[in-house]
Amino acid sequence: MTLLVLAGTGEAQVIARALAAEGRPAIASLAGATRAPKPTGLPTRIGGFGGAEGFRAYLAQAGITAVLDATHPFAYRISQRSADICHKTGLPYCQVLRPPWEPETGDDWTLLDREEQAADHIAPGATVFLATGRQTLDRFANLSACRLICRQIDPPEGPFPFPNGDFLVGRPPFSVADEVETFSRLGIDWLIVKNAGGDVPRTKLHAARQLGIPVIMLNRPQQPDAFRVETAQQALDWVASL
Repeated sequence: MTLLVLAGTGEAQVIARALAAEGRPAIASLAGATRAPKPTGLPTRIGGFGGAEGFRAYLAQAGITAVLDATHPFAYRISQRSADICHKTGLPYCQVLRPPWEPETGDDWTLLDREEQAADHIAPGATVFLATGRQTLDRFANLSACRLICRQIDPPEGPFPFPNGDFLVGRPPFSVADEVETFSRLGIDWLIVKNAGGDVPRTKLHAARQLGIPVIMLNRPQQPDAFRVETAQQALDWVASL
């Protein structure tokens, strides 16, 4: 059996290291969004597959016998495509999807489905912290009357796409104290975040609650209708059952 691990999350790192320690035949795949990703411990390919046909061809060429999808909850195109192709080709497929965040006492969240809707809730002149990644920056073009700050892991390759914005380079994890200091120093009025779930990324939400900063929480896209687990250990149990 050769397992393909679609990686890119903390759970994927845990899974990959465990599989490597077991000596189980597996390959990790990263989309290439980060220039210097952490080593997975497994043979790793980086970059896209070239669409559905490219993915289908890779599965055959690499002799893949099962797919474990541990991508980001918002990598829905990858998950939908992978689940669909595995279903059609008869390959076992499992998605690792951690539970979404739920608001706690003291949180001030506005739940939205699309980034463009944020402009309906944020007043002109506000300083907005975008913890949503650079890939979807274009969807915030209508916040032209606000100051935008987008945090990303790698130094930017070009200027911010809008004159009213700046990049902030930082590599997680960030503690609650780190986030409180950052938000206070920058004078953040609003935080926009994708509902990725997980304990480590949640520190920014704790900081926002502590500082009384309202949050726009972007709802998760629709996930594939496929077998799913919530934790790395459950995923490893699934692999062991194959």
